[in-house]
Amino acid sequence: MKTKLRSEQCWVSQKKGKRQKVTCARMESQSHNNSILHINARTYTRPTFAPKPAIDIKHIRQNPGLYSQNCIDRNYAAHSETPWEILKLHEQWLALQQSARDLRTRNNELRRKLANAASRSGDAEGDIRQTEGKDALLAEAKTLKAELGGIEEQEAALQEEIESRAQDLPNLSSTHTPVGNDAELVEYINDHPEPTPSQSDRVWRSHVHIGSELGILDFAGAAQTSGWGWYYLLNEGAMLEQALVQYALSVARKRGWRVVAPPSLVYSHIAAACGFQPRDQNGEQQIYAIEQSEKDRSKPSLALAGTAEIPLAGMKANQTLEDADLPLKTVGVSRCYRAEAGARGVDTKGLYRVHEFTKVEMFAWSLPDNIDHEHFTVPAESSSEAIFDEMLLIQKEILQSLGLHCRILEMPTTDLGASATRKRDIEAFFPSRREKDQGWGEVTSTSMCTDYQSRRLHTRVRLEKAGRKLDFPYTLNGTALAVPRVLAAILENHWDEQTQSVTIPAVLRPYMDGLEKVQRHKQGTGSY
Repeated sequence: MKTKLRSEQCWVSQKKGKRQKVTCARMESQSHNNSILHINARTYTRPTFAPKPAIDIKHIRQNPGLYSQNCIDRNYAAHSETPWEILKLHEQWLALQQSARDLRTRNNELRRKLANAASRSGDAEGDIRQTEGKDALLAEAKTLKAELGGIEEQEAALQEEIESRAQDLPNLSSTHTPVGNDAELVEYINDHPEPTPSQSDRVWRSHVHIGSELGILDFAGAAQTSGWGWYYLLNEGAMLEQALVQYALSVARKRGWRVVAPPSLVYSHIAAACGFQPRDQNGEQQIYAIEQSEKDRSKPSLALAGTAEIPLAGMKANQTLEDADLPLKTVGVSRCYRAEAGARGVDTKGLYRVHEFTKVEMFAWSLPDNIDHEHFTVPAESSSEAIFDEMLLIQKEILQSLGLHCRILEMPTTDLGASATRKRDIEAFFPSRREKDQGWGEVTSTSMCTDYQSRRLHTRVRLEKAGRKLDFPYTLNGTALAVPRVLAAILENHWDEQTQSVTIPAVLRPYMDGLEKVQRHKQGTGSY
């Protein structure tokens, strides 16, 4: 069963409605040291200690058509010729290799001649001729050395260009992923609160109205303090945030996920290695970078993490894991920063699309699926598939227990980020969004990234059963809970017009001192 999603819009419009992440470059403002800048393309200098990517370039050369079509399918049209260009560059590199071999062969011949000349002796006239011949051989050897040095420089430059272009290619798409713009409906969670609107007299309110009425959201104060896209959570609103975080952690922990508190600042090259890079040249999605002071310009550039996925993935960069330790499952709580562009509208009202928010993120490393098999073949048993399904089960348990009506979608190729081979989104019903997408709005996402990130971060795994062979583990990431959107959905779906209150889901009450409802604060009783 398929359901059509935003197919009438172009790619840029589609992506404004999603929370896709990208990286670095154009500075929109210049200010004092350590100020935050908007960025949209990679302009950082790669430090010497950065992980050395190990892209499977051979597979690209062997399947240029596959990679080219994959770029087209995933709206990376600007890179659709890259696989063919890599093939041409490789042919040039092979030609240079042959030229270098010829020069080395000639150089070895000259060495032998010089050695023979040194061992011979004769009359004076013969010695003169021998000296003249030796000088000619030395001159030719010097010329050959210069030519060989030039060719080796060209070889290195070509190899660097090949690797750079290969890094910009998106991951290959899974066979589960629908090609095109249409997502595939998988299943629903909970019943729709208003299946037949024409027969319902229920009064729906947006979370902006509800939050204002109850005194738990303040957008006006945040606009004065930080600008549009920022907010204050007050009273029970702030308590709900902490309750949601603790509940999501409890669900993940009982399944064996290890809690991590990651940093919010990351190196730009780590973000890029995770696949957070722009697809177009319009900078429609942006993250924040930190401007370096003049004395720190030589240091690696830093960016605010748009999701805990980036620092969690970077935690094992340049490391070798043991196969007995996999799967390694982590769950991190972090503040996330997004400088996403977009016209003011239903997507940008209230808490749905903001610049800073708290999110509980799952990240895992699993054994590669294709041990002793060719890359991208379908394995008999999949460790990564099991983790993917477990992430979805955690998301379903959380959203179901919060009483939200949701749908699970297998996302199409045009909606995948650079790193994902497959992605499933869960969208919740937001009454305030009924005029757009029939009320649906994304609240979680789960992505399988195969070895895309581990190759770029040089994270390896030692496979004992394969003779201690080193390979690249697969990585997966999934949203356990993104606070603002889920909080907004709770306010809108659990609002009672008659009592002017919001019923708190039962699973959150233990984290809120047993409070069952959020009601309007009376004058002088702690309201802001």
